[in-house]
Amino acid sequence: MKGEPSFERLVNIMARLRSEKGCPWDREQTRQSLKPFIIEEAYELLEAIEKEEPDQIKEELGDLLFQIIFQCQIASERGEFDIWDVIEAITEKMLNRHPHVFGKDRVDDSAQVLKRWEEHKRREGKLRESVLEGIPAALPSLLRAQRVQERASRVGFDWQKTEEVSDKLREELREFEEALQKGDREEIESEIGDLLFTIVNISRFSGINPEDALRRTTEKFISRFRYIEEEARKKARELTDLTLTEMNALWEKAKREKDRQDRQ
Repeated sequence: MKGEPSFERLVNIMARLRSEKGCPWDREQTRQSLKPFIIEEAYELLEAIEKEEPDQIKEELGDLLFQIIFQCQIASERGEFDIWDVIEAITEKMLNRHPHVFGKDRVDDSAQVLKRWEEHKRREGKLRESVLEGIPAALPSLLRAQRVQERASRVGFDWQKTEEVSDKLREELREFEEALQKGDREEIESEIGDLLFTIVNISRFSGINPEDALRRTTEKFISRFRYIEEEARKKARELTDLTLTEMNALWEKAKREKDRQDRQ
């Protein structure tokens, strides 16, 4: 195996792990049992990208690649396809979807590229009844909302200016406050959904990925909250013993400390 090209070697390692003389755990796995690992590896890769750590990105890309090869090995055992079929299919798809690179077509900008992409998908039978088809329901809700909005935008169903979306946000906030006063749980949930959907629109108009923005804010919250926990520990106090005023003071101290570190 050592003389094999690295990719073929990895494919053969996977086949060996699934063989009768392989690993009991790997042999027991199914498509369904591996689904959580695919999601986990994808999110670990996102975290590594967020941290801009090349070595960790490389490692997580490898882990995600291994999950892809795992699924292909299972398919191969069932006589459906193998990793080489997958590579051939995606190669042909990229060649067909990029005639402006590999053919004679010409495009002026990325918007035209996306329009041509949708046209190719339609010819391939990938878009039949709706331009919104093909957006996975299992996507994180913020990302799915963004993809839905992007698809609708491509056919002209969109706001014209960011200010219009901001006005919509204020309108939705007023409706949420009215629902809150009524105390109707279903209406409150509906209005929160409208608020979030509008915030995704604002993010899109601002060129910001809402999923990334929320992830970073969550990490910032975790960092500051851990600072409060550490300060409480130093004073030999439980968090539950601190007053809200004391915790808020530590929160502001954590913000100042982070600002100081950023300036250094």
